[in-house]
Amino acid sequence: MTILLTTDTNGVRTLTLNRPHRKNAIDAELWDALRTALDEAGRDSSVRALVLTGAGGAFCSGADISKGLSSVHPLYRMRTLSEVTLLLHELPVPTVAKVTGVAVGAGWNLALGCDLVVATPETRFSQIFTKRGLSPDCGGSWLLPRLVGLQQAKRLALLAETIDAEEARALNLVTWTVAAAKIDAFVDELTTRLAGGAPVALAQTKALLNEGADHTLREALSAEARAQAVNFATADAPEAYAAFAGRRDAHFTGRWAVPGATPEQSEDKT
Repeated sequence: MTILLTTDTNGVRTLTLNRPHRKNAIDAELWDALRTALDEAGRDSSVRALVLTGAGGAFCSGADISKGLSSVHPLYRMRTLSEVTLLLHELPVPTVAKVTGVAVGAGWNLALGCDLVVATPETRFSQIFTKRGLSPDCGGSWLLPRLVGLQQAKRLALLAETIDAEEARALNLVTWTVAAAKIDAFVDELTTRLAGGAPVALAQTKALLNEGADHTLREALSAEARAQAVNFATADAPEAYAAFAGRRDAHFTGRWAVPGATPEQSEDKT
């Protein structure tokens, strides 16, 4: 059985965790597959948006502990988890977590590592780590305080309570809740919009927002100026103006359009 399914549709790559018999709990093999898949997605200029989801009605029940403790030192095992987390966070395309069933522990933090989270009303979430004698990983200690504030982050992490999608949305941990029967169509429409956006501008915007929380205003303004210089070096800004003037939809490519560049130099590279 393929443990990580990959599909591409009109610039949208979907990665589906495929261990439904374990509610998509992630074992060492699946961590490695995720690392490879995210690295490849970040290098593939045809990928304009990415969806992370799970098979069989569940998103992810966390790391697979059914096999007991590994003989490999935890520091080595955690390297892979950290690499997956960073690859997802720094992916230069918009990412969407499509969450059904449960999102627990590392699984929930992978969802939170996506740019947008779509869940069903039936979805349940838990930072289950302390109930397993562990502390948060996959970026949970960094993500939660930024999303919900320090006090609520401590409540979720220390008590390891299970919360529903309504409360998760109220805490800004879910972007949208959508009925299970409609979530596929909703995510398809959302990612079509994202994939149709200006790829370089989206990548710059995502990086600015991710890094902005750790920047002073002066640093953020400098980063914004550098990002705009990159954006104006593409064909997308002129295309946007032309589309506005022509009252038509813009067609964004991310193509480099520095004056004097040859066609070979102007290939789509994000």
